[in-house]
Amino acid sequence: MDDTTTLPDRRVLRVSGEDPRGFLQGLVTADTAALAPGAPAWGALLSPQGKALFDFILWADGDAVLIDVEATQADALVRRLAMYRLRRTIDIAVTDLAVHWSLSGSEGVPDPRLAALGRRWIGPASAPATGWMAHRLSLGVVEGVGELGNGETLWLECNAGELNGVSYTKGCYVGQENTARMHHRSKVNRRLVVAPLGEPTDRTRATYPELGLMIEHRRVDTLGNALIPDWLAAALAVAD
Repeated sequence: MDDTTTLPDRRVLRVSGEDPRGFLQGLVTADTAALAPGAPAWGALLSPQGKALFDFILWADGDAVLIDVEATQADALVRRLAMYRLRRTIDIAVTDLAVHWSLSGSEGVPDPRLAALGRRWIGPASAPATGWMAHRLSLGVVEGVGELGNGETLWLECNAGELNGVSYTKGCYVGQENTARMHHRSKVNRRLVVAPLGEPTDRTRATYPELGLMIEHRRVDTLGNALIPDWLAAALAVAD
């Protein structure tokens, strides 16, 4: 087994206590009732307006739920979730587990967003993986506050509908009203896209000079030179 698989920019939280799945079900975009061993889910905690605050991958862990989240946002997510506990006995803690990634092999499970992203699992830390960001961006997949923004981008504009990041059947969660309205009206006018590096503008969210790429928030009618992977091309074709 390759021991250079840890993604050092990720942290793992554990949510446990009194019905952690039920607690999260009313907050996040993913259907926590569907979590199972080997079946994680990508989702987000949104603002009431339906804009992305935190994105993460949820994993079943017995009666608990593990949250695979951007390391720089782990403590902020703990604080945000704690605000919703009210009188429920819910424990939310940062663990010493690590997130692992491999482009191939038998370890882990396919990334719940897109199988082509590779395989992912949680376990004790090993040596850092290489190539993850370049591979992810080559497939047009965006993540993290640096690319999605913090309360700046509607969740469906982050391509959540195409990458299995939202359940339309689970019931209410924070930001659900605007998200559901956009979905039912098929009204996603802007998209976060990966594009060749150019002069930053007010549409630019992140730049990666070492990769020659940038993340931009563009209108769907002015995508220009953006990379359009097959999964996004199919969605844009339906919208037309």
